[in-house]
Amino acid sequence: MPRERLSPSEARRLAIAAQGLHQGAPRMDVVGAARRMRLLQIDSVNVVARAHLLTLHARLGPFDPADLHRAAYGGRRRRLFEYWGHECSYAPVEDWPLWQWRMKDARQGIGLYGNLARFGRERRDLIDATLARIEAEGAVSSGDLGGRGEGGWWGWSETKQAVEWLFWAGRLTTATRGGTFERVYDLPERVLPRAALDAPVPDRAEAQARLMDHALRAQGVATEGDLRDFLRLRPGDSRAALSRLAEEGVAVPVRITGWPEAWMHRDARIPRTVETTRLLAPFDPLVWTRDRAERLFGMRVKLEIYTPAEQRRHGYYVLPFLLGDALVARVDLKADRKAGVLRVLATHGEDHAPDHACAALGDALRGMAGWLGLERIEVAPKGDLAARLAGACA
Repeated sequence: MPRERLSPSEARRLAIAAQGLHQGAPRMDVVGAARRMRLLQIDSVNVVARAHLLTLHARLGPFDPADLHRAAYGGRRRRLFEYWGHECSYAPVEDWPLWQWRMKDARQGIGLYGNLARFGRERRDLIDATLARIEAEGAVSSGDLGGRGEGGWWGWSETKQAVEWLFWAGRLTTATRGGTFERVYDLPERVLPRAALDAPVPDRAEAQARLMDHALRAQGVATEGDLRDFLRLRPGDSRAALSRLAEEGVAVPVRITGWPEAWMHRDARIPRTVETTRLLAPFDPLVWTRDRAERLFGMRVKLEIYTPAEQRRHGYYVLPFLLGDALVARVDLKADRKAGVLRVLATHGEDHAPDHACAALGDALRGMAGWLGLERIEVAPKGDLAARLAGACA
């Protein structure tokens, strides 16, 4: 099979464009951005803003978070739903049938976290009773069920484990989320659009091939391992799905210097230039596969939340900064809402950062502060770019 040859710069531009990050002014709404990404990872850490909101901000600018709430929880008119795609994620409702194979696996204890799979085997009585209660009484939150226990899986009570098992198995979905971001569970048939529920369910191989098509389209260029990570597939399933796409001509093999065997989508388009400035969440799809991010940009993106403070290199909640087609810096941010300050706790630049990187980063931080409703930016004197950034933000 003939192979396209891409330069590293072309691969970067292709990946950025596939994610909708190459346009100066946003041309999408929340649903359009979610469909472009196909999976929007959900994370509850709220040091700056929750990661899924930061990921949308990178594509849409100062959008209203209420738009995401309506899209994900707006009754039968909702356009997104929550499920375990790449971790727990928002996905377009039209993809509900494509994840039925994973829900079926979960009912057999396949693909779950080990403790939850064991709970499903040992406490089916409680799982069935919890489902029956929700069927009879309607939507419930974790708090309604007793919330957290002492020493259970992640400190969860048994009833919390029951609803999480049912969520993974597709017997429950998220009806809404409250002010503390607590999930409220209900039956899919009571909250999801009928069109999604009534759509034909493809067999496992067809569903995985269609999901792989979505993943390759969203990534632009990727290895089989990158695509497998995007969808959290098992190696055999991932290889079979990609082979099918290659036979159909959807996945086109490419050669990229420094990459293993890679693929691009046949519909992918490479922009000639990328002129953009974006602060990326640690769980942004452009960088969430760390090996791929390093291949593309030469930056090892590491989440240091769980690293002891004295061992952190770049900070607690670090956002990479995309300037053009390069990641040129990273900033450790904290939104001090009480003081009305966006705190830049550390600023580190990459060796290839251009002279105008700090001015561009300052503009991006002012945009983020305005979106968050913060009145000013304060830059701590930590990191090799901190002094210059402080001047740019003055």
